[in-house]
Amino acid sequence: MSQNKTNWSQATISAFQEAFLIWYHREKRQLPWREYRDPYAIWISEIMLQQTRVETVIGYYYRFMKEFPTIQDLANAPEDKLLKVWEGLGYYSRARNLQVAAKQIVTEYGGQFPKRVAEIRELKGIGPYTTGAIASIAFGIAEPAIDGNVMRVTSRLFGITDDIAKASTRKVFDAYVRDILSPVEPGEMNQAFMDLGSSICTPTSPDCQRCPLINFCYAYKTEQTTAFPVKSKKQKPKNLYYLAAAIENVDHEFALVKRLSEGLLANMWLFPMQEVSEDEYRTIQRTWDKSDQQLDLDLVAEETIEPFPDYGDVIWQTRHLGEVTHIFSHLKWHVLLFYGRKVGQDVSQELNWVKQKDFTNYVFPKPQQKLVEQLKKNGKQ
Repeated sequence: MSQNKTNWSQATISAFQEAFLIWYHREKRQLPWREYRDPYAIWISEIMLQQTRVETVIGYYYRFMKEFPTIQDLANAPEDKLLKVWEGLGYYSRARNLQVAAKQIVTEYGGQFPKRVAEIRELKGIGPYTTGAIASIAFGIAEPAIDGNVMRVTSRLFGITDDIAKASTRKVFDAYVRDILSPVEPGEMNQAFMDLGSSICTPTSPDCQRCPLINFCYAYKTEQTTAFPVKSKKQKPKNLYYLAAAIENVDHEFALVKRLSEGLLANMWLFPMQEVSEDEYRTIQRTWDKSDQQLDLDLVAEETIEPFPDYGDVIWQTRHLGEVTHIFSHLKWHVLLFYGRKVGQDVSQELNWVKQKDFTNYVFPKPQQKLVEQLKKNGKQ
């Protein structure tokens, strides 16, 4: 039933807008970035909300706005401080892009957030959805903000069968939403789509009897609510396997390595890690499993963990401390953690030695945070 525009009459569109906005003003979620029409606050919240639950974002939003209350503050912030405030949210390129865009705004627009759709879209890290959200909510411009919630609601309203997993499909939904978006309250309607999709028109069990759009919905009328949206299966993330080394020296400091300045987890800190094949990983996981041992140190000098020969003399505990897994958007890390005590001098130039109490001064990605927790669970603190 896909088509380029709705087949609704103007009277139907007006009735739809009225019903939807009445519901939104009555039921809308109370969120801190909705208290004002500040484009900076809206921008920060929308970037944080990408791939992250609202409940998680709220605390980060408050901390971020306290540390960087203005665009100028964000533009001038040291990257380490920015990433530390962002720590735990993941997808760190979002934070770096925010700062690049803040510098653009300072340089090109005198520190004032641009108001034109074309200008907003040119900012680093801002795509069509975020452009629409900022333009409509902050400036009252009738610009759609097409995300997963909007596509789900709209596909059910009109019976749209285009595959939402394909990037090209966004244009189809853009045409539909432009037809029905309120020219008077476009920001409120975009947010109504978001709230409805997250609370009522959910992916698997839509609560149609509570929906303000029940009288307009094609999927409900034809009893096909679970048939929409149409979405092809997402490709599974690639599995990668690593061994991680928690190496402690005589001063009770642990070795940390800084990631390269480009690529995944750029400029962040982790325990030394070595990638291995899945077969090698499974063999080590099985042969070094001494979970029946007590947690007291049982160190042995004559056994060597081959992936870590470059860190000088280390006496390794004769078991691994367990597995940590972490899923990125396209990768799944499997990490076995080992503990060792450093003897003699450090022969590696890449290692930084840091006490556990000072870990809070370093930017740790989520996998490293999980490794530290695993270390603590094994009594190493």
